[in-house]
Amino acid sequence: MNNYKSLLVNINEHIATVTLNRPEIRNAFNDETISELNTVFSELGSDDNVRVIVLAAAGKAFCAGADLNWMRAMADFSYEENLADADKLAQMLKTIYECPKPTIAAIQGDVYAGGMGLVAVCDIAIAVKTANFCLSEVRLGLAPATISPYVIKALGARASQRYFLTAEVFDAKKARQLGFIHERVDTNELDETVATLCKKLSNNSPDAVKTCKRLVHDIAGAAIDDALIADTVKGIADIRSSEQGKEGVQAFLHKRKPDWLV
Repeated sequence: MNNYKSLLVNINEHIATVTLNRPEIRNAFNDETISELNTVFSELGSDDNVRVIVLAAAGKAFCAGADLNWMRAMADFSYEENLADADKLAQMLKTIYECPKPTIAAIQGDVYAGGMGLVAVCDIAIAVKTANFCLSEVRLGLAPATISPYVIKALGARASQRYFLTAEVFDAKKARQLGFIHERVDTNELDETVATLCKKLSNNSPDAVKTCKRLVHDIAGAAIDDALIADTVKGIADIRSSEQGKEGVQAFLHKRKPDWLV
């Protein structure tokens, strides 16, 4: 694994933890952080030893969005430079969203602007009760365009209309009610809650988990027509006839552990 300047990476018992490590600036990201996140999730996604990836953060804030120094530099960018810069962010978000391994955002503090995109691209989001959330871009005369496909999926279109436009801060309770996060826990329960989820995920068939993740991405919002039904029929036939599919059923029938747990 590479040495990263803005991230800490640890792998232990099939669980990889990627920690945003710029606490002095509330884990705001710049072009270097974006590049490193893109690289590490690509590498972990193809590592057979890794079954779950946790995205965590050091310090009081999870992620405050864009680094102010980076934003100052962008103010002098040409239109073409802005396009190229935004594309790097978009590709990083897509890499995390399409990572074949399940991903968990362990949110120990506030999430603002682009940080909302990082949470939205993860499969599961757990936050401490004291965390606040905000899509603050319009205060700066900007729009959350690059993160919007993922945030709207996670937050819902109706809620996104409100919070994109108002830049209101909302708390973890509201984030849970809106479905943006899955659970809100006391600060001292975050690590244990995430560890429990990691254990559940890592016990499951890696191939089946990968298939289920892709299934949600492909089918959410799709019209239920003959083509979709045919795809799902093929999907169950494929997984039933796969090596891990056969092994999992045989292990269940013979009351033994499947080979991915041995």
